[in-house]
Amino acid sequence: MSIIVSVSKGGAGVMAADSLVTLGERRIPAEPATVSKIRRVGGALLAVAGWNVYDDLMNAHLSSREVVDLSNRAAIFKFFNEFWRALHSDFAFVNDSVDAADSPFGSLDSTFLVQNASGIFFVTSDMGVLPFQKYYAIGSGAAYALGALEALYNSSMDAEQIARRAVEIAIALDVSCGPPIVTQAVPATPWRP
Repeated sequence: MSIIVSVSKGGAGVMAADSLVTLGERRIPAEPATVSKIRRVGGALLAVAGWNVYDDLMNAHLSSREVVDLSNRAAIFKFFNEFWRALHSDFAFVNDSVDAADSPFGSLDSTFLVQNASGIFFVTSDMGVLPFQKYYAIGSGAAYALGALEALYNSSMDAEQIARRAVEIAIALDVSCGPPIVTQAVPATPWRP
């Protein structure tokens, strides 16, 4: 599991994440596992909370594309719709079942966070895209981090300090989150094809 937070404040955007990898009941500390939960994609940052295999799946999908547009809500929805189709056409081990028996939608069984110069976007497991202006968090420690973000946002702290502190709190309270904390600044320039 994970904790990944995005904060936008004072014209700056930052994404922060823990570095712990879990495989079922096993905790793999950051030192032997070098998987980054945050990746830069063009003018955006993209992170996933969920199955570890998504790191490989996303790398494969991104490497097959010359241009990736994650500049706005519609473009992000289009990207994940194309990702869903690629998962089912390119990888035989992807499960086609839905999350719930009464749901008409398939499920990625993981959630994603995209942050760019225009905002923060939460991509739900059924590929809905929800925009946020100030902050959001995903992963098993998200409830703790969201409480911290709400409490800290209007303080004198900057975006990186707030993001880092929210991840620290999630690490302290959620056994599936662990150090070290990694932060990345959102690219300052908007996406251009």
